[in-house]
Amino acid sequence: MRQYLTKTALNSVLEAIEKGTKINRLVADHISTGMKEWAITKGATHYTHWFQPLTGATAEKHDAFFETIGDGLAIEKFGGDQLVQQEPDASSFPNGGIRNTFEARGYTAWDPTSPAFIYDKTLCIPTVFVSYTGEALDFKTPLLRALQVVDSAAVAVCKYFDKNVKSVRTSLGWEQEYFLIDTALALSRPDILLTGRTLLGHSPAKGQQLDDHYFGTIPARAMSYMRDLEHQCMLLGIPVKTRHNEVAPNQFELAPIFEEANLAVDHNSLLMDIMQKIAKRHNFTVLMHEKPFAGVNGSGKHNNWSLSTNTGINLLSPGKTPMSNLQFLTFFINTIKAVQTHEELLRAAIASASNDHRLGANEAPPAIISIFIGDQLTKVLSELETVTNGKLSPKEKTDLKLNVVGKIPEVILDNTDRNRTSSFAFTGNKFEFRAVGSTANCANPMTVLSTIVAKQLMDFKIEVDVLIDEKGMKKDDAIFNVIREYIKTSKAILFEGNGYSEEWEKEAKKRGLSNNKTTPEALKIKKAKSTIELFDSLKVMNKVESEARYEIEMEDYIHHVQIESRVIGDIARNHVVPTAVRYQNILIENVTGLKTIYGDRFKDFAKAQLVLIEEISEHIETINSTVTKMTEARKVCNKEASLEKKADGYCNKVKPLFQDIRYHCDKLELMIDDELWPLTKYRELLFTK
Repeated sequence: MRQYLTKTALNSVLEAIEKGTKINRLVADHISTGMKEWAITKGATHYTHWFQPLTGATAEKHDAFFETIGDGLAIEKFGGDQLVQQEPDASSFPNGGIRNTFEARGYTAWDPTSPAFIYDKTLCIPTVFVSYTGEALDFKTPLLRALQVVDSAAVAVCKYFDKNVKSVRTSLGWEQEYFLIDTALALSRPDILLTGRTLLGHSPAKGQQLDDHYFGTIPARAMSYMRDLEHQCMLLGIPVKTRHNEVAPNQFELAPIFEEANLAVDHNSLLMDIMQKIAKRHNFTVLMHEKPFAGVNGSGKHNNWSLSTNTGINLLSPGKTPMSNLQFLTFFINTIKAVQTHEELLRAAIASASNDHRLGANEAPPAIISIFIGDQLTKVLSELETVTNGKLSPKEKTDLKLNVVGKIPEVILDNTDRNRTSSFAFTGNKFEFRAVGSTANCANPMTVLSTIVAKQLMDFKIEVDVLIDEKGMKKDDAIFNVIREYIKTSKAILFEGNGYSEEWEKEAKKRGLSNNKTTPEALKIKKAKSTIELFDSLKVMNKVESEARYEIEMEDYIHHVQIESRVIGDIARNHVVPTAVRYQNILIENVTGLKTIYGDRFKDFAKAQLVLIEEISEHIETINSTVTKMTEARKVCNKEASLEKKADGYCNKVKPLFQDIRYHCDKLELMIDDELWPLTKYRELLFTK
């Protein structure tokens, strides 16, 4: 920007990034000219507004730097109007009824806080996407609003400790897990091609039970892919740092250096796009699905979240002095309180048809939201809970600061164990939201988390100010008293044990925690009056936007299960059953030949074949009848006028039949001649390097 912009234009962009000020159209013309010149020097011929609609993918429409000026002449042009705003079709993207087909107008608007980038000779400009009437139709718009709200709320609380704090930024570090599958093998599986996961397939003799893949030597072909990907990431400004083998065969992970949350979300969305494009060069298919293979670990996207001030302080990192530790405890306990109050909403933020397969499995957190903080901080909170109700005596205040607050180590990172079964764990200087699925757009959970923390910080400040202004308490006394009450009322969300155990399910129920195991259950909180009022009151989303998102996510769930139902029915009837019949005919010919040779004694030589023939018939019959039952259940669901009833029907009537069909198909896989079996097996998919 320093090279291509005037000083005035540069300052306008920097102020927009740092202070959120608007850029006027005259300055935008200067910026767009500089941006175009920069892009052309890098070989760009087109530009696009790059945005994140509610499809879960990114979207772009390319226009050339080209405009006619009459007399058969043309020039390369990219003005401020094209930079700031474009008009895509708003009715063809998921909109929850906000836009009808005959009301197609929508707008993309430049987000200067996320740098423009060049990919495939195209200048890509990160933008928000809103309807003609102003409602958000993307993931970015509510996220930006939520980040602004938590910034304001956190700054107000920071003033108790440091008057120099002017802004608080949300940081995010995501960890992307994925599978690499040979493209030829992936294309041989209709289920992978159409749903991103295997709907059938018997577990191989060797899976992940030897624990020999995790952190193992990265296979040469995978390493070549990773290097190519990392090179492209660096060119695009994505600060990828970590790579390693994950637990399951052919499963891997990459992670970047932490960034400001909005930029981190954009980078993750961009990364998921380029991962697939780079994979094609290496004849790989990237599977992002949370559970592409039964019997081995699925993939998550841990979201590491924290808050940092413009003065360089991580608000979730203990400091060297009691005062900085008190600031840490304030934000630490308020975050716990926010999650306790809104745990059901946080669960809804990571709900999807694909993540339902992963949550509660033996490598992922359960559907119950709980917080792990470790033994040391548990003891600290227990001691804080005993703070005197009212003004502290000088001795009590000194003891508290020296013996409790003052003894929190500056680096608490390794002072406690990790808990892989916790959905929301404190890991030293940040909270790790482990339940986010690998296909998710990080903006969804980050919007919810930022909103609930902002609301909690606002409530905290009101309570503290009341004690200071009306009760005459000193600042520290007021903070300690409010914190003490939060510790008492937030105990239910804290859990240090095994989140997979049946005992925890029972205990969580006693504590009043939700256990919404399916997406239709989890999403119901999104249409609750309290949820709509929460987002509306903080101007993150209005009522129309909240209700639209609920409808979009429910429809998305229905469509995913519907597609999987059609695919598994097709594979079972058109691939598995005909193959089983063909093999059965081979067995029958064999038995007939034995009878010709041995006469009545043929049964002595054909016992195994006769058993196989009978068992194959039983499996074929069950598959056919179950597919018919599933198809009829789907028809009933499709006739439901109510979105809730349709989703519940697909969840509880259609989806459970998948497992029955799969069981019998997988049994046939073990019986039928390997040369005849029509589907690439798990052993090839998972162990072809």
